[in-house]
Amino acid sequence: MERLVLREEFIKLGQALKAVGLVESGVEAKICITQGEVTVNGAVEIQRGKKLYPGDVVEFKGEKIVIAGRE
Repeated sequence: MERLVLREEFIKLGQALKAVGLVESGVEAKICITQGEVTVNGAVEIQRGKKLYPGDVVEFKGEKIVIAGRE
């Protein structure tokens, strides 16, 4: 499980996948998301611009990302 600490109030889904290295580009993120390969809090998410906030959990390719606020 990967933990992504936010620098701002939120991060967009595509940016989060790229930030933790699960995709190499925004284009790759867009393709994976629009094809229904990513879930947010257990539900398939097809919006690349979905805003993620502390407490959200993203799953992709068997990996989990927990979104955390600044400590």
